[in-house]
Amino acid sequence: MSDFPDFEHEEDVLTEGDTRLEKPPLYKVLLHNDDFTTQEFVVFILKTIFKRSEGEAVSIMLKVHNEGIGVAGIYSYEIATMKADKANYLARAQEFPFLCTVEEE
Repeated sequence: MSDFPDFEHEEDVLTEGDTRLEKPPLYKVLLHNDDFTTQEFVVFILKTIFKRSEGEAVSIMLKVHNEGIGVAGIYSYEIATMKADKANYLARAQEFPFLCTVEEE
């Protein structure tokens, strides 16, 4: 008798059709308006952390300024939280009350 399992009679065989990969959920990084953070700083954050062009950054900044909130980008959870944390850290270093949050799309 062999110490190896008998694979010819195995009933629980996983076939290729049984596996299904799902895309991970995406998360929005939101920028919140306040009365003290400068518009230039918000544009800087959008260009450096979120890799937005000058035009995109200004457009998003104006949306945040006029509507109170704007989407900086949509990413996987890990990337979204990393970018939000980095933006919040840079704001605190410059003594701005800027707030960047993450929510599921």
